[in-house]
Amino acid sequence: MEAEARFRAMGSDVHIVVVDGPPSLLDAAKERIERLESLWSRFRPTSEISRLNALAGRPVRVSEETLSLVERALQGARITDGRYDPTVLGALVRAGYDRSFELLTDDDQQPQSPLGLGSDGIVVDRGGSTVALPAGTGFDPGGIGKGYAADLVIRELLAEGAAGACVNVGGDLRVDGSGPGGYAWTVALEHPLRPRRTELIGLRSGAVATSTRARRSWGSPGNRRHHLIDPATGRPADSGVLSATVIAAEAWQAEVLAKAAFVAGVSEGLFLMAAGGIDGLLIDDLGIVFPSAGLDRFLRPNSVSGPIRTPARQDGKAS
Repeated sequence: MEAEARFRAMGSDVHIVVVDGPPSLLDAAKERIERLESLWSRFRPTSEISRLNALAGRPVRVSEETLSLVERALQGARITDGRYDPTVLGALVRAGYDRSFELLTDDDQQPQSPLGLGSDGIVVDRGGSTVALPAGTGFDPGGIGKGYAADLVIRELLAEGAAGACVNVGGDLRVDGSGPGGYAWTVALEHPLRPRRTELIGLRSGAVATSTRARRSWGSPGNRRHHLIDPATGRPADSGVLSATVIAAEAWQAEVLAKAAFVAGVSEGLFLMAAGGIDGLLIDDLGIVFPSAGLDRFLRPNSVSGPIRTPARQDGKAS
């Protein structure tokens, strides 16, 4: 038997499915996500992330959840060679993303921000439970927070007696344990330009995340902007990629790597996946799908076919 809940949190739609667990688990999962949002939202002045940003240059005492979030963000920057950078807050503000997305309008002017990039200078002190940002920088949890929230909630649902669970926070999804009916979990990947084109993948345990500019964009027709910043330029990425999807063991990894692949472009993005031993697919501006070399092992046989181009060269291997 399964139960599910849908609600809004972290600026996104959240969908949780629990298989064979106590009825109280859904309420506990909702409360947990709301608690994480209260710690991590850059739009809440009382959050730990807001305090970190306000006190950049000084150590700030934070919770275990925030310590672990920042540690994973630093690891994400390392494994992507800086294509993901958690200190893009100033660039996001300069692009106009200075408030919750639903409050943005196409008429908004681009505000100024003095904040720069610099994840190398972030110091995490586990002994003192503190994080110190470099002066003049700001931490943005948007590139990792939803995925890591899904990871934490999945872990707790299974520990509290669920036979299986699926936690989807704004498209950053983690599954583990038994799916409905005891089968593997099936995840649908929709094509952003072709509503009837859907790939179905099967997972026993793992995560899927997608980064796309097809939904979160704003600005005038001649100055469209989006939230996926290229750390190399400090501007919204212009890589020729419309959407990047990554399958990984944990949702924070999938989220970070999807953003990095989006920023890198088709060729480098596929190489990044292969080098990391992960799979996924990229969709370019024309709607052409570029799968990783090992994606077939995840695909369900009733996936809908469409224009797919297989890359001529792949290095590395998928796990």
